[in-house]
Amino acid sequence: MDLCNINQIKGLLSRHGFRFSKSMGQNFLIDPTVPRHIAAVSGAGPGYGVLEIGPGIGPLTEQLAQLADQVTAVELDQNLLPILQETMADYPNVSIVPGDILKLNLPQLVTDTFHGLTPIVCANLPYNITTPVLTVLLESGQFASITVMIQREVAKRICANPRTPDYGAFSLYCQYHAACELLFEVPPQAFLPAPKVTSAVIRLTPTTEPPVPVVDKQLFFRIVKASFAMRRKTLANGLASGFNGQLTKAEVTSLLQSCGFPPNIRGEQLSLSDFAQLTQAFNSALS
Repeated sequence: MDLCNINQIKGLLSRHGFRFSKSMGQNFLIDPTVPRHIAAVSGAGPGYGVLEIGPGIGPLTEQLAQLADQVTAVELDQNLLPILQETMADYPNVSIVPGDILKLNLPQLVTDTFHGLTPIVCANLPYNITTPVLTVLLESGQFASITVMIQREVAKRICANPRTPDYGAFSLYCQYHAACELLFEVPPQAFLPAPKVTSAVIRLTPTTEPPVPVVDKQLFFRIVKASFAMRRKTLANGLASGFNGQLTKAEVTSLLQSCGFPPNIRGEQLSLSDFAQLTQAFNSALS
């Protein structure tokens, strides 16, 4: 079966009585070049185990199974399970795990399914769970790389540089944990049904150590969050609000100046290393 042939897809779905779920953000690929390209750039190959999230009817799963030693696909929609049993019947190295990726024990899943293999992630993520999924994947510390197709606007935010409109707290979060690359874009017409936005494929390569030394990770991300909570306000105002009761605005302004930052600077102007420096100053002031 051609899992990207629109007529065959419609016949398959009709046979199983399947209906698309908007709440689950289901869009199935109908351009066969896309899953091949995603699988190729993921680095999947001999010696690798691939975790896929939301396989749908399996076009990307199929491509990954032809490259990697093991593919474990987590699917939340119970209605897709019998379809996947049919479409993946010829691939003994594919395991379908029913469940919610946000509730699974990822270290245990990796241990149970990728015996001695290098674990990576490759998936076409539902748009509505992109941020929490990437967060749990990065926090798990289990994967050598994470290659996902997501909404283009989110991809641009993740990979954004300082002093650009897309740069924000999630940019810093991802770039603290991984090297981030925007690989290529995918147009809406590559999907059934066609989404209203363009997609993009990104690769996150987690680092064993953060790119900059941070004296207190929790404090670092508290500062980052406060810095972007009110984007139209200066960094001093945002931090004074975020640390209300601990530091006055005058004290925050003094800390900024001690780091060499002007009092009217905004959060989007600071790099990872700038925020690390600011964290050091706040840590000393709060001790």
